[in-house]
Amino acid sequence: MARLKVGVLISGRGSNLQALIDACAAPDFPAEIALVLSNRADAGGLTRAQEAGIATAVVPHRDFGERPLFDAAIGKVLKEAGIELVCLAGFMRVLGDAFVESWRDRLINIHPSLLPAFPGLHTHERALEAGVRFTGCTVHYVRTAVDDGPIIIQAAVPVLPGDDADLLAERVLTAEHRAYPLALRLIAEGRIKVVGNRALVEGSYAAPAIGLNPPDGP
Repeated sequence: MARLKVGVLISGRGSNLQALIDACAAPDFPAEIALVLSNRADAGGLTRAQEAGIATAVVPHRDFGERPLFDAAIGKVLKEAGIELVCLAGFMRVLGDAFVESWRDRLINIHPSLLPAFPGLHTHERALEAGVRFTGCTVHYVRTAVDDGPIIIQAAVPVLPGDDADLLAERVLTAEHRAYPLALRLIAEGRIKVVGNRALVEGSYAAPAIGLNPPDGP
């Protein structure tokens, strides 16, 4: 069975990209990364991709006066590479509505909060200020509204006494590295069906245990 051809868009070090690279290295993983594209030539993730033998491309956003032109250039590169699914992994550019719609249900993102809570920036600081007991990450299909779209998978992380934004971010990032490859696997196996604003998982799986924070007991 042919593996799903994935393109990953990055702007920085490529931490989540590495998690996807490691997952796709397994012979039985149903997807392969065919291209890593960045808007920055100095993005550390490009080196990760090159070391893994993955094709890379750079499309500098500053070379384009208007966002639609930049989006069109990215789309052209992705289509020429035969990409079937696009994963955003720390891509620090907002994609235009036309691009998002052209890749509808073929474009996913990971966000460091339990959406719909705390969309946008400074998620960990806002979670701490709100006093939530759990935060986490969300992998979702991209829609034209920022950090919106059908949720594929979420991972919850407890907020612990003494946490600051950096400590919390590290704990959430560990969860991201597990959640993103799992979401990609589910999509590549054809187990995700989008119905309205929901991403339904086909097939059974064990329900997670209930989490309490603070815990029940000494």
